[in-house]
Amino acid sequence: MPQLTEDQRLIQDTARQFAFDRLRPHAAQWDQNAVFPRDTIRDAAALGFAGIYVKEDVGGSALGRLDAALVFEQLARGCVATAAFISIHNMASWMIDNFGNDEQRRRWLPKLTTMELMASYALTEPNSGSDAAALRATAKKDGNSAYVLNGSKAFISGAPENDIYVCMVRTGEPGPKGISTFVVEKGTPGLSFGKLENKMGWNAQPTAQVIFEDCRVPAENRIADEGMGFRIAMMGLDGGRLNIAASSLGGATDAFERALTYAGERKAFGKPIGEFQATQFKLADMATELEAARVFLYEAAARLDAKDPEATKFCAMAKRFVTDAGFRVANEALQIHGGYGYLKDYEIERIVRDVRVNQILEGTNEIMRVIVARELMKG
Repeated sequence: MPQLTEDQRLIQDTARQFAFDRLRPHAAQWDQNAVFPRDTIRDAAALGFAGIYVKEDVGGSALGRLDAALVFEQLARGCVATAAFISIHNMASWMIDNFGNDEQRRRWLPKLTTMELMASYALTEPNSGSDAAALRATAKKDGNSAYVLNGSKAFISGAPENDIYVCMVRTGEPGPKGISTFVVEKGTPGLSFGKLENKMGWNAQPTAQVIFEDCRVPAENRIADEGMGFRIAMMGLDGGRLNIAASSLGGATDAFERALTYAGERKAFGKPIGEFQATQFKLADMATELEAARVFLYEAAARLDAKDPEATKFCAMAKRFVTDAGFRVANEALQIHGGYGYLKDYEIERIVRDVRVNQILEGTNEIMRVIVARELMKG
């Protein structure tokens, strides 16, 4: 595992303090009442967490993927759903910073890095989830000054609240080479949203369909050349997978620490349940899984920072391993709590619900296996 620098430990400590002071005390109420904590999220931007790997000339923090993993792991110890929302905002901002021209960067990023504007990333469609290259939403040229978008995007975090939607739509031939990227701003005529999804977890952030009906978008809102969209999306997903894994790791760590405390306090048959070997073995396995997941996550992030040719494989491996481990640990934490774990008062059930979706997001864990196998077969 990479040794953390003094600066990275400071980043880690800052994110942990914010999580424990500003997120953890309110996470249960946000979840139960489906509250989107916009003001609290904006306060995270003041710490540099809204443009983690955006360049400094537009207000970003210019940090790396390992730094981001440290941030999201710690934020998720306070609220998994909120940490994941901030992660998605960062992904959308990174796409504009990395692939946008200078005018686009200066137009949007100073407001994104302060979260005056909040961003969503829109790739998934109702009929093309894992097969993203089969997306059907279209953008047709209307002269040289605009494109007209039609179609819809599904499961979009931040919709309809967010201000900016970085969207992948089809401008050309079938398959990955016909996809382009556009920034669609809220309020654009022809842009609308479906009903809020009633979800199992992640209730502290809104989720809805994004719908384009003859939505006229200026040509200057296209990011990079036509046909670059799928490449942009896939490059974004390497880092996005690490962030989602980090959110699982942070949430599972919170669940584990709650279970450890509970095992020392809850008594059965005249002594704390933590003195029973069955409980001790559970806790030992949970702690081991968390450490293994942490080592794997940090290693994959370091490889992505180093532009290692095997980074995509390691990001897919880490996403699969860490999110599976995170769910197992959170679920075992609920089991240690017994019947109380099933009650909202103890918050374990919230963590279980929130980390569950991470095995699906940014490519299901089945697709992660496909990616790993494909990379292995390359030789």
